Amino acid sequence: MATPTPPHGSHPYAQQYGPPPLGAHPPPPTPPHPQQPAGAHPQAPVGPYHPRPGQPAAPYPYDRQQPLHPQPHPHPYAADPGCRLCGARPAVQATVRGHQGLFLLMRFLSRSGMFCRSCGLATYREMSAQTLWQGWWSPLSVAITPVTLLMNLGPRSRFRKLAAPVGGFGPSLDPGRSLLRRPVALLFLVPMALVVLGIPTLFVLGAFVEGAGIGKAPTLAVGDCVRNEGDGKEQDLEVVDCASADAEYKVTRRLNTSKDVCADGELIADLTYSPDRMTASCLAPAR
Repeated sequence: MATPTPPHGSHPYAQQYGPPPLGAHPPPPTPPHPQQPAGAHPQAPVGPYHPRPGQPAAPYPYDRQQPLHPQPHPHPYAADPGCRLCGARPAVQATVRGHQGLFLLMRFLSRSGMFCRSCGLATYREMSAQTLWQGWWSPLSVAITPVTLLMNLGPRSRFRKLAAPVGGFGPSLDPGRSLLRRPVALLFLVPMALVVLGIPTLFVLGAFVEGAGIGKAPTLAVGDCVRNEGDGKEQDLEVVDCASADAEYKVTRRLNTSKDVCADGELIADLTYSPDRMTASCLAPAR
């Protein structure tokens, strides 16, 4: 005789889903634990680390309050976000400034962020070199450019105190030559040298011209003959020989006070005012 199929399927431990088939007997209720009162919630199954009733709790093989894997030691630059240009560390927060004069206009330039030693020095030298020859070409820029260059000395000092950059997602910038060894910066030194040498030269030329009497009107004396090289009302008198054909006027008298006047038909020349007196010459036609 064939064995009937169990109500829960062919597998003795198969789980039945849905309502039980008609005519099937419900499973018997689970008897309560001997030490558990009737109606109480059944206890969880006792595992290898669950204590039996009346026994102390066994310790867990791992403490759940501690991580299973120890954390590595923090990197010495963990709080440093790195250079904004190459990502290397160590880096420092700084702002490098520049200035351009455009005749009647001006431009104020700046680059801010975290810089490592190499990228910071490269940025400082580039912007300062451009400021040295582009920052003078407007009236106000003559005063703003020196202030901008002095402000860049602070970031430069912080960059030089940093250690060599390490790590990063790209290569660091090359600082290149120092500021005063760049050809662009030398363009500023040439006009400055001319200005420094030009000021004493102007004083020397002025003293020479004044001592030689160049451009100074001649002092006329009574009896001198002169020729007027000027046009219209402008007088440019030159002393000539009275016997020559170039003699146009002859000095007849000198006026030393404002009350003195020339005779009719005479011209006034060599007129000079001073705080305490006035001098002039009266000129009569030589022929």
